[in-house]
Amino acid sequence: MDTRAAIERFLASPALAEATRRAYKVDIEEFDQWLRACGTRLDKVDVEVLSAYAAELGSARPGRTPRRLAPATMARKLSAVRAFLRFTLGDSEVPDIALSPRRPRRLPDAPKRTEVEAALEATGDDAFGLRNRALLEVVYSAGLRTHEVVALDLADVDFEQEQIRVRGKGGKERVLPLGEEAAHSVARYLREARPTLARGAENALFLSARGRRLDTSMLRRLFPHPHRLRHAFATHLLEGGADLRTIQELLGHSSLSTTQVYSHVDGRRLRRVYDRAHPRS
Repeated sequence: MDTRAAIERFLASPALAEATRRAYKVDIEEFDQWLRACGTRLDKVDVEVLSAYAAELGSARPGRTPRRLAPATMARKLSAVRAFLRFTLGDSEVPDIALSPRRPRRLPDAPKRTEVEAALEATGDDAFGLRNRALLEVVYSAGLRTHEVVALDLADVDFEQEQIRVRGKGGKERVLPLGEEAAHSVARYLREARPTLARGAENALFLSARGRRLDTSMLRRLFPHPHRLRHAFATHLLEGGADLRTIQELLGHSSLSTTQVYSHVDGRRLRRVYDRAHPRS
């Protein structure tokens, strides 16, 4: 089996998001190098081979100060390898065993409403300020991933229904409600700012200074770690009484278990309420 050709076929799969493709490329090529060093063919990978690779990942890295990979990094690398093997060899040939160490639960770091409001108020009233406010409002209003918001086209916004069409991971589409404030900010951006940024035919909703589709780096400059806005969206919905199934659909999570981490965030708030309100707390 030509491993390099197999890797190229896997990475060319339209089911992979661009960011996932870049991360997988590094992890799978590392696995390929390890297989070559061990003299193991790809079609001979079994439980023993995968266990040996997991042990290799878990061993201390050489250097002046030897260090080990974090559990989350190990889990990501093994997940990439499993996905590649399932694609190339088939599900039945990939051992379904736990290989990575248990990761400590990390609760999402959701910004407070005051932090979100401060970021919105700091955007300004010129063309770039109006664009930036609309960008932040949409991310927070709809809980979008960074690549989802910059991928929005003009036709994806439906002002009459106050909703947007989003293309998520694996090319899956979902239609999401757009909050009143976000709709107002986007409308103002389209009316007062986008025409001054546009350079010829460009369908992208959010444009750069050169009139091209905005990239994710601008969002990171506006709000460090913009994924926190997505966490805020989910956390504030849960605090407002939304159920996990609804939040799962809005976030575009394929599994409810991914969304359930927010129940632990809300659990802290419930504990505070309980301590204040219950006579025997």
